[in-house]
Amino acid sequence: MFIGDPVGDLITRIRNAQMRSRPTTRSPSSRLRVAVLKTLQEEGFIRGYSLIVGESGFPEIEIEIKYHEGRPVIREISRISRPGRRVYAKADAIPQVCGGLGISILSTSRGVMSDADAVRRNVGGELLCRVF
Repeated sequence: MFIGDPVGDLITRIRNAQMRSRPTTRSPSSRLRVAVLKTLQEEGFIRGYSLIVGESGFPEIEIEIKYHEGRPVIREISRISRPGRRVYAKADAIPQVCGGLGISILSTSRGVMSDADAVRRNVGGELLCRVF
């Protein structure tokens, strides 16, 4: 199966799992998806993730959704840059999410990182998604 927007697909799988109050969800594996999940885990938005082999024999990622008092920790997760419209930001122009309560995830020349890390390292890049 061809997926044209792997980050968009990952975000949709997380959002759908949260709407159904599922403890875990699965997604096809890729380096970009793992990097986005690593950033989400470091910032405390998901419990964790693990690489597994799916029933079809292809590598998959099992994502553990994080809940607090029965409600998902991620209130909103949305894609910013899409394949049809790429959005870039310089280090000094990275937008804040909800006054600093949320994060933006960027793909930079130094890897995938949160907006706070990008500002600290003084690098800009493609705005992948925003989470709060």
